[in-house]
Amino acid sequence: MRALLPALALALMLGVIFSQQPRAMSYVGLTLLLNLSIPVILATLAQLCVITVNDLDLSVGSFVGLCACIAATLLKDTPLLGVVALAAAIAAYALVGALIQWRDLPSIVVTLGLSFIWTGIAVLILPTPGGRAPEYLTAIMKWKPDFVPLPILYAVALALILHWVMRSSFGTMLRGAGGNPKAMGNAGWSLLRARVTLYLMAGGLGALSGLALVGLTTSGDANMALRYTLMSIAGVILGGGEFTGGRVNPIGAVLGAMTLTLAGSFLTFMHIPPDWQIGAQGAILIIVLALRAVLNRAEERS
Repeated sequence: MRALLPALALALMLGVIFSQQPRAMSYVGLTLLLNLSIPVILATLAQLCVITVNDLDLSVGSFVGLCACIAATLLKDTPLLGVVALAAAIAAYALVGALIQWRDLPSIVVTLGLSFIWTGIAVLILPTPGGRAPEYLTAIMKWKPDFVPLPILYAVALALILHWVMRSSFGTMLRGAGGNPKAMGNAGWSLLRARVTLYLMAGGLGALSGLALVGLTTSGDANMALRYTLMSIAGVILGGGEFTGGRVNPIGAVLGAMTLTLAGSFLTFMHIPPDWQIGAQGAILIIVLALRAVLNRAEERS
C-alpha cells in the first residue's frame, strides 16, 4: 500500500481534474497538463541520486537555472563552448561530491553555499531574462508521438532507466553506500567512488533538466528554476524515498514529481484562489506524507 501511494495520489488528482474538465482527458489535454513536469522529474531524479548517499542538495534549482542560461546563450550562439561549459558544470558537481567525502563536510552547508555560486555564474552569463533556445531543443521538447503524450513517454522512460540502474549490481553498491557505508567500506568498496558517481549522475540529470526547461520555455533566466530545489526534495519523499539508509524509489519519485506539477492545475480546477494555492499545495504534501507515516507504522506492527 505504501508503494502504491504515489500512484494513488496522482490518480486522485487526475480524476478530480478530469471530472471538472473532461476535455483534459485527451492527448492534447494531458500534454498541456504534464508538459512542465519533464524538467521537474529530471531535477527530482537528480535530488534522488544525492539522497541515495544520505546527502541533501540545496543547489539543484540554481544549477538547473545555470544550465538553462548556458543553453539559451552559449549553446545557441557557440555550440562547442556551450557543450564545454555544461560538461565543466557537471564535472564540478562530481568534484563537490569528492570534497564532501574527503573532508567529511555536511552536504547541506556545502550545497547551500554552492547555490549562490551557480546563481552568480548564471547572472554573469545572462544578466536579464532572455536568450533563445536552440532549435533542436525546442523540437525535442515539442515532439508529438503518435499515441502517447510526450510527457508520459519521457516520464516512463526516465523512471524505468533509473530504476534499472538502481537495481543493478552497481546500483546496489551505490545504495549500499547510503544504507551501510561502514560495511561497504569494510568490504572493499570505495565510498569516494560511490559518492562521486552519484553526484556526477545528479549533475547530468540537472543539466538535462535545464535543457528541457529551455526547450519548453524557449528562453533562459537565472532564477527560473529556484523552486525546483524544494520540489525535488518533496518529490523524492512523496515518492517513497527516505532521507537516510539509501532507500530510494525512482518510479515513485517520478510519480511524486508529476503529482507536484499537477498540484497547481488541481487547485485551479477546485476553484482555490491563487493567494491560497501555495499553502494548499503544502497541505496536500503534508496529508500525503502523514498517510505514508500511518502506513509505515501499520506495516511495522504487522
